[in-house]
Amino acid sequence: MHGTGGAQVAISDPELHALISLSVEYLGWKHEELGIPPVALSDPDYFQISLDWFQFGNYSTANATDIKCYLRRCFGKDNDFAPFMENLSALHRRRVKYRRILGTQPLPTMDQIGPRALLEFGACDVGLQAHWMAWRKWIYDIDNRSAQETGYLFEPLLASCLGGEPIGARNSPVRRLDENGRPTSSGRQVDCLVPGSNKAYELKLRVTIAASGQGRFGEELSFPVEAQAAGFTPVLLVLDPTGSDRLNDLAQRFRECSGEVYIGDDAWRHMESAAGEVVSVFVERFIRPVISSIEQIDISSLSDLSLAWTEESLEIRSSSSVYTINRTEEC
Repeated sequence: MHGTGGAQVAISDPELHALISLSVEYLGWKHEELGIPPVALSDPDYFQISLDWFQFGNYSTANATDIKCYLRRCFGKDNDFAPFMENLSALHRRRVKYRRILGTQPLPTMDQIGPRALLEFGACDVGLQAHWMAWRKWIYDIDNRSAQETGYLFEPLLASCLGGEPIGARNSPVRRLDENGRPTSSGRQVDCLVPGSNKAYELKLRVTIAASGQGRFGEELSFPVEAQAAGFTPVLLVLDPTGSDRLNDLAQRFRECSGEVYIGDDAWRHMESAAGEVVSVFVERFIRPVISSIEQIDISSLSDLSLAWTEESLEIRSSSSVYTINRTEEC
């Protein structure tokens, strides 16, 4: 299980059977050779299979004993199937959990947001203002939950693909340095520490000018210094290749500390190389295409959207598509 992040979601045995069958297909293995009954998936692309199908589809009668047997056979074929399946299961659990969040996140009350009316009161109809305030607070709450769930998932997932794991400050071998450059008793959180490689990773989706505005850039610049002082090779891995002065400064600091820097395509290639043949399939199937497809969308001019709320559902509609969220699910 990756991360904590509140209440966890259990995956049923039929769901696990479907995920195993999907993994076997993606890896190019043969069900019959492994003795694993194939599942008739509703779509060969995991992201095109509805969560309802996974949870409520009548596609498997597998039980816990069957699942253990199927997993043992896959592990016997390649030990790297374990992190592959662990990552896929973690991704699936977080997707299920977030759908529940979308279905149950309540509307704010006016007691929560009423005083904010002072800032815009009189600029528009009071009814319109009240609904505008409620929508934006609900969207803010949902986006905050989305950021939390992504954080619980993404960093451990990338670390696993690199063959390591995140290390919290309490158990970290990387110590903070005092003003004289001497190690202190305080540990330093490490995004990914890879056993045997002596590499300490700083993992980032992107590096922008906003880092300094948040007062965090000095903290980021100190990581390669402290990692090197602890005897590790500091490694900066940034998935988004968009350049910035902050990214240049950070990359330079890692190089000054005898570190390594991987940005954009180089970062993806490094991760796939470190992942090995099996786990690199997970990277190419479940991580890279999703991030790449979203980042290719031009949002410099936002599309018109309409939002409609009822007790049963939330509907987000554009001129060409609609996204409906069921509002009757239970936590």
